[in-house]
Amino acid sequence: MPKSIFLLRIVVFCLAGSLTILPSLADAASPTSPTKKPKSEEPVDPSITFDWIHVDGPYIAMTFDDGPSAKLTPKLLDLLAAHHIKATFFLIGENAAENQEIVAREAREGHEVANHSWSHPNLAKMSEDGIRAQLRRTDDAIKSAIGRSPTLMRPPYGSITAHQKKWINNEFGYKVVLWDVDPLDWRRPGSAVVCNRIVKNTRAGSIILAHDIHPGTIEAMPCVFKELEEKGFKFATVSELIAMQTPLPPKPSPSPKPSVSPSLKSAAPPKAPPVRSTSPSPATQN
Repeated sequence: MPKSIFLLRIVVFCLAGSLTILPSLADAASPTSPTKKPKSEEPVDPSITFDWIHVDGPYIAMTFDDGPSAKLTPKLLDLLAAHHIKATFFLIGENAAENQEIVAREAREGHEVANHSWSHPNLAKMSEDGIRAQLRRTDDAIKSAIGRSPTLMRPPYGSITAHQKKWINNEFGYKVVLWDVDPLDWRRPGSAVVCNRIVKNTRAGSIILAHDIHPGTIEAMPCVFKELEEKGFKFATVSELIAMQTPLPPKPSPSPKPSVSPSLKSAAPPKAPPVRSTSPSPATQN
């Protein structure tokens, strides 16, 4: 075979290979190739969910979960009455059904009664029908005791999705209440620790979480009430605190840096180069 024909075949073969590679490279670099975007959680109306509330004044809300307890909740109600404090109770439906008289007393003495599910499951892992049954049974138990349905709910463990917040609000009319002060009293660290954690972390507009089913929590409350009152805090139910809500003040915009006129920049004399000294400065001499 003549050498010229052999070289020509090699060139044709290389050109054919490059033509098959280029389209695939173009497809890989194409801006229209599909890319998966991370799924963002749907936005929730801020008027539905509360964990802290901006208020004008030293107002806070004391909340108690998982009761009522036949043994401990009446003692707590006596303490609240002695301090003229109104609290919010997020009730487990099973306990509310068994202690209707205590639920009635809570409402009669001016406290707020709210829904904390029937048996304390993780709502974020449940179907809509399962959640609906949990909330409806508790709503019925509360209504049976006080003659009206609650307007607030708190998800067990604070676990709830944005979608669940929206449909629960649409169907039941509940606002979803979380918290910003958690003394972890369910771990039973002792009444002194519970008191210190609450007093240390409470600020105006705080929603304080506690549980009226633990003896140490009830023992901590005289200290909590006394020290918070000495700091000037005033207690309200969660719904009262929500009614006091005021808009957050706008963040101050950063002030612009002063600009120097170009003419002044050009008029400034150039800096003289530094003069190097061959002898050490007095500050470095021993």
